[in-house]
Formats: sequence, C-alpha cells, structure tokens
Amino acid sequence: MFNPVTTLEDVSFAYGSDSVLDDVSLELCGGEFVALVGPNGSGKSTLLRLLVGLLEPQRGRVSLFGSDPRHLRDRARLGYVPQRPQLASGVHATVEDVVRAGRLTRNGWLGRRSAGDRDAVDAALDAVGLLELRHEAIGKLSGGQQQRAFIARALSGEPDLLVLDEPVAGVDADSQRAFSASLQHLVDQRGGTVLLVSHELGAVADALDRVIVLKRRVLFDGTPAGLSQRGVSLGIHDSDLPLWLEGVQTPAAPPEPHRHSDHSVN
Repeated sequence: MFNPVTTLEDVSFAYGSDSVLDDVSLELCGGEFVALVGPNGSGKSTLLRLLVGLLEPQRGRVSLFGSDPRHLRDRARLGYVPQRPQLASGVHATVEDVVRAGRLTRNGWLGRRSAGDRDAVDAALDAVGLLELRHEAIGKLSGGQQQRAFIARALSGEPDLLVLDEPVAGVDADSQRAFSASLQHLVDQRGGTVLLVSHELGAVADALDRVIVLKRRVLFDGTPAGLSQRGVSLGIHDSDLPLWLEGVQTPAAPPEPHRHSDHSVN
C-alpha cells in the first residue's frame, strides 16, 4: 500500500475575478509517474505552484508529505522545476556547479561529497545531454540549455517528489529518451513520484501510470490507454486535446478509477 505523497482537497484559486481552479481534488502516491495535461490557461502551472507551496489555496486544502507545503521542513524531498526558471544575474558558476547544488538540500553545505554524490551529478548531466558542457559557464548557455541544467539539478537531488513544468520543450529526441529513462529510474528503483506537465508525452508514454486532464476541474484521471480511447494521443497533444475538451460536458463524468502501479523499490 502506497502512502499519499500529496493531496489536494476541493482546492479553488482565482486571480482577481478570473477563476483558474474550481474544486480540484486529487492524490499522488509514492511510486507513481503521472502526467498533468490541459490546454493553455487550464490552471496547470497554478496547480503546481499550490502543490509546492508557492501559492496558498483560497479554498480547500493542500498537503505535501503530510503537512502544509509552505512549511515543509525537509526540502530535499521535493524537486521542482518551473516552466521558465530564472538565472540570477552575475552568476559565474559552471553547469556542473549548478547541478551539484541539487545535492546540497540532501547533504547540507558542510557535508562531504561522496562517490554517490558524484555519480548522481554525472547521471543527471547525462540525462539531459549536458555531460560535454559540464565545465561551461552557465551564463553562456542558451535558454534551453540552462533549462536542462535546472532539470539536472533537481534530478541530482533524488527527491521523493519531482514536479516538472514543461521540461522538454525544444529538447532533441535523444535527450528526451535519456530524460525519460532517468525519470523511470527515479520511480521504479527509488520509489519516487513524478508529476510532469508537458505537451509532448511521446518519450514517456510507455512509462506513465496516470494521466490527469485539467481544465479548471479534473476532467479525466486514469490510464494512458483510457485517454487514448477518448481520442487524445500521448505524442503532441496541443491540438487534439483542446478539440476533445470542447466535447466534454460539464459537470464532467467521474474520473476513471485507477490503480497504483506496483513498482518495486530497491
């Protein structure tokens, strides 16, 4: 039996008079690989910010590892990469320095680096295709390469929950496959949980346990096969998903029941 990692109960949020989320309830458990999809403006990024404690729900409750995410003490358990992470001005660190910083939440500033730390950093760099650029100054990289470095930083920390907002936009196919394998390792071998927002799920489609479709409310929560049967592909779904959602009547049918996959944990 997997314990809940995060729970949203009847969560609502609005920016002024613009309602973004309306009575959203969902639960993620350990060892799940979950994709969150929806058209632009459907509330996906807002939901992630609520989940990690950057926003406070206006109604309802959010729990992360059993507590309010805004007051999470063990930050090493959470890895979060927003859609457009910002690099602080004047940073002279190398790519490897940035990725290695992902180990600090786990070991602390005074912790000695071990072979395990070096292996985790190498694996994270490899997963996003930046091994050859590890000694480059992070400020000299393109915006897409910097995004990949931030993803590697989150991966290197080996979090219990990894939350990613559009991480692979513009990333080549080989890097996407390596990235997918790294996420599968986090779930299958470490029992971690991944929540991925993306318009391109082809590289991870075979690894997904659940797909959650959001448009202010949860309109679907079930298996990838169940969503495909409703006419939505798991490749590039920026066109077929909005068309499918236009045919969804509100209130939506109850989410498809799902079973947590039985991942082995070593």
